[in-house]
Amino acid sequence: MSSSDAKITEAELENDLGPRRVYSTSPSAPSRMPAFASVLAVIAILYFGKEVLLPLAIAVLLTFALAPISSRLRKLGMPRIPAVIVTVVIAFLVLVLFGLVVAGHVAEVAQNLPAYQGNIIAKIRSLQESGTDSGIVRRLTSVVESVGRELSNAEQRPGAPGTGSRPREPVLVEIFAPSRPIETLTSLIGPLLGPIASLGLIIVVVIFMLLEREELRDRFIRLVGYGDLHRTTEAIQEAGSRVARYLLMQLVVNCAYGVPLALGLWAVGIPNPALWGMLAIVLRFVPYIGPVIATVLPLFLAFAVDPGWSLVLWVGAIFLVLELTSNNVIEPWLYGSRTGLSPLAIIVAAIFWAWLWGPVGLVLSTPLTVCLAVLGRYVPQFEFLEVVFGSDPVLDPKERLYQRLLAGDPDEATDYAEEFLEEDYLEDYYGKVAIPALLLAEKDRRRGVLTAEQMEQVFGTAITLVSNLAEIAQEEEQEEEEEEEQKEAAGRPSPPKEGNGDESELPDGRGKTVFCVGGRGPLDDASAAMLAQILQVQGAEVVAARHSDIPNRRAMSLVPKQSNAIVVCFLNEDSTRHATILVRRFKRVYPAIRVGAVLWVENQKERQPPALGEADFVATTLTSAAREALADAPPSLVTTARKIRTRRSSNKTGIAAARSGI
Repeated sequence: MSSSDAKITEAELENDLGPRRVYSTSPSAPSRMPAFASVLAVIAILYFGKEVLLPLAIAVLLTFALAPISSRLRKLGMPRIPAVIVTVVIAFLVLVLFGLVVAGHVAEVAQNLPAYQGNIIAKIRSLQESGTDSGIVRRLTSVVESVGRELSNAEQRPGAPGTGSRPREPVLVEIFAPSRPIETLTSLIGPLLGPIASLGLIIVVVIFMLLEREELRDRFIRLVGYGDLHRTTEAIQEAGSRVARYLLMQLVVNCAYGVPLALGLWAVGIPNPALWGMLAIVLRFVPYIGPVIATVLPLFLAFAVDPGWSLVLWVGAIFLVLELTSNNVIEPWLYGSRTGLSPLAIIVAAIFWAWLWGPVGLVLSTPLTVCLAVLGRYVPQFEFLEVVFGSDPVLDPKERLYQRLLAGDPDEATDYAEEFLEEDYLEDYYGKVAIPALLLAEKDRRRGVLTAEQMEQVFGTAITLVSNLAEIAQEEEQEEEEEEEQKEAAGRPSPPKEGNGDESELPDGRGKTVFCVGGRGPLDDASAAMLAQILQVQGAEVVAARHSDIPNRRAMSLVPKQSNAIVVCFLNEDSTRHATILVRRFKRVYPAIRVGAVLWVENQKERQPPALGEADFVATTLTSAAREALADAPPSLVTTARKIRTRRSSNKTGIAAARSGI
């Protein structure tokens, strides 16, 4: 090979391939202002019409919760109307009885609170006396007392201008009026008329919704989604099933928490233990805030009842055991599928519905937000609701990894990779996530939106990711060696790896040496490093180099003499001409080594790769590239190129001689 052939610079290769094509960006997405305007209008309607809409919302959610019970009674042979009436009567009797019991216990606790005043004062004094003179409690007490004195002095100063006399204190006067039974009865019943009327309205609406459930469903479909019956039907079924499942499972979880709580508080001697158990059942419907309130109230009562501190410790231990059991045992067991909402969305929804509808909205926040998430999933105009509230990842794994590579965050990228590798192999992660992420980067480079600095940052982050996964690669390599030893001991081939999409596993790489190098840029170098790690898992000795080592012939000296294969990696599928040039160069320097190219494709299914002339193999996926690099096939001998070049020079000499003879 002549020296001119060996010294092909990057500029010449760019000239051969032509100028880099800049693609125009995709058209901007349609404006979402109409959807946001609709949301604002709906929020205004919900806020100003809450007196009417709040009972209807409660009735709809109760209908979702009671519909399975009514359907079960109908399947048992009960007619429609009796089944609905029995379901509603039993449900509201339970609710009314629950409310009466809670109200009775609350009145009893309020009546007994003055008896606990002495214990509270004694404990506060003991806390003050237990601290030193520089203690926090004493300092806070002195600050509060000084502020109180200043406020009292400020109130007294305006009252004595000119005269030194103190203002006369008002005299308490009590007015006695003759009792009027009608007015007394009205004052007692008046505040109850609103809740009673709302309760009656809710009962009537629930009954009619259960009776005409199918008719209401058909009307809703005709009104909203008649043009797409399939999508509308799926939305209604999913919303109903998710809300009903949430309410039922939450009720079961709360009862499994409240009943043992009541028994535990009764065992340690807390007054009215049934009240605290029932309040825990109700308050745990309120996300995050409810369990805290349900815990604080019994702890305060234990603080007030017991002169010592043992009762407070016992109550705290009961809540700790119940929380650990509920969060780690009961909820994972009962919640086969979650509500589909992210934790942050639940908190934000609780704040929003509490502002909109008060304490009742706080209780209804999660079911209502579930309905909004379902609406966003099936209605394209409100897709942003599913993105904001949903718990499913909004980015594909490859997109998440590419975003982390762009941000230069290898730690979070490693965390994502480790989650993926809990169930799959490193080969699957690189083939399904990492290489496609680099292909996304290559698309941005071809569009002209990825700068050289960003490409180097993506390369550096990807190399750090590969380095962080080295320990997992070593573990898989040990597993491969153990499988090979077991196969040799048993005298039969080992079964293929689970999670591998190919029919057979990769070949054994022990005793083989492979040289991997990037083709044109830093992104190609990152893909070559990933392929190198997969080959190391198979037991091969691998040397990796960067694309910048090729023009100055450094890569030629880096190739081990005993190499079995040389692999050049390209993320640009249209780099066939560049790949042909590099393969020819390596093939001429090392004719006894198998030389091939990898033209990565986004679709990891096997397909017919393009032909590259002198290449011993051409691969398009990680699995096929590793299999070809570790194959035992002999290299093809290439000598035609030199003969052609020699023949051309001799022809030119002959023509020149003939011309001189003429």
